[in-house]
Parts: sequence; C-alpha cells; structure tokens
Amino acid sequence: MLRTPPQVTVVALPGTGSDADFAARAFGPAAHARGLTFHAVEPDPQAVIGSCIAALDAAAARGPVLAAGISLGAAIALDWAAEHRTAVVGVVTALPAWTGAETATCPAALSASVTAGQLRADGLDAVIERMRASSPRWLADALTQSWRGQWPHLPAALDEAAAYAWPSPEELAGNEVPVAVVGASDDPVHPIAVAEEWAATLPSARLHRVTLAELGADPAILGHAGFTELSALLATTAPATENPAGQLISRVHG
Repeated sequence: MLRTPPQVTVVALPGTGSDADFAARAFGPAAHARGLTFHAVEPDPQAVIGSCIAALDAAAARGPVLAAGISLGAAIALDWAAEHRTAVVGVVTALPAWTGAETATCPAALSASVTAGQLRADGLDAVIERMRASSPRWLADALTQSWRGQWPHLPAALDEAAAYAWPSPEELAGNEVPVAVVGASDDPVHPIAVAEEWAATLPSARLHRVTLAELGADPAILGHAGFTELSALLATTAPATENPAGQLISRVHG
C-alpha cells in the first residue's frame, strides 16, 4: 500500500506589535509555492506568547509543523520547536533580535518598552503619527494596521514582548532542529550579528542575508529565502531522508 507524505502545516508567527497579515505576506507565498498548508497566527494582545504557542500546538495535533517566525515570533517558534522535536520539520527564524534572557540593552525590547510607555501617556493616534514620520512607508503602513487592531491592549502586548527571554547560547547549541536564519544586514533593531550568532551556534542551521530595502519591496523574501535555505539544509541531513515530511520540503524549491 502506497503511503503519501504527511501534510506539513506552516505556522507563521508575526513579530512584536505585528499581525497575521504581515506574517502571511512574509511566509504565505513560499508555503503555497510548495503546496503546504498555511496558517498565519493573529496574536491575542492580551496573551501574545500563549496564543502563539496554542496555534503551534493545534497545528501539531494535526500533523508535522514547519514553524516560521519574525523577530519575537522567531524566538517563540524556535523555543517551541526545541520542546516538540518529533512534531516539527524545521524552523525559519527571520530577523532574530537578541540572544539570552538579559534584554536590558536589546534594541527591540527597548523599543517595545518605550512605545508602550508613549502609548499610555499620549494615546494611539499621537504615537502612530510619530512612528509614521520616522519609519519607511511599508513599515509604517504595516504597524498602523496592526497597532490599531490591537488597541487598547497594545501597550500590554508590547510589555509582554519586551519581557520575553530570548534563547540563550546554551539553548541554541542544544537545539538540533533544522533552522534557516534570515537576517537583515542593515537593521539596527534586529542586528545582523545576532542572526550570525544564531546560525553559528545552532547545530543544524543556514544563514541568508537580506536588506531592509528588499524586505520593504516584498516581504515574501523572508519566506522564499528561509524556505530555500531550509530545503538545502534538509537535503543534507538525516531527517530529509528518514522523514517523509522532510522529503516534501526538501524536494520542492520555489
């Protein structure tokens, strides 16, 4: 009797203050090009971490998971994968922002904390106006949409994100899940040095560099770059030959 490969579900997690729409634009095209089931998570601003984990758990109950995340979503995806090794095909971590639980000088955590304080002091409209004046158009439009969608719980969501403990070097070194790391070479909030450290420390990882201009022109570059690196990684590792789901990912290039 012929066995068909189990259907892989790509679960896409957005970054701090972002939403399912941006995660879908980042990872959806690459998933659809490979014929994979796709789900972009809309985080609950009153339980950001918990809602992302719940979505990953629900997908794993149906079959193998490819976890993909941006910034905070990348950390959540990687941490979840470490605890669910038999359920995950691989992970795409885009724009990792930090390494380790101590985030006092993490640019992304600091930005989230400062923005939360400004929102409480000045209100949503004033903060959006300042954000739009200092951000590229593509980012300003994306954040305007997601921030309005998460209001009035946005400040609490940003505080929760800022307090998240990023994977430590020891945790990275002990995580044997295949991981594609996509870093932006010119992003001060998500330093390329962090992406390079993750790729060098994880036992099974490949790094792809993009620029913010490329990301702004088409967010799908995160998924296409990440899936291509993951495909190449799976093609050279045991899971690609032993796991039918891994074969599915590694065979299809987009």
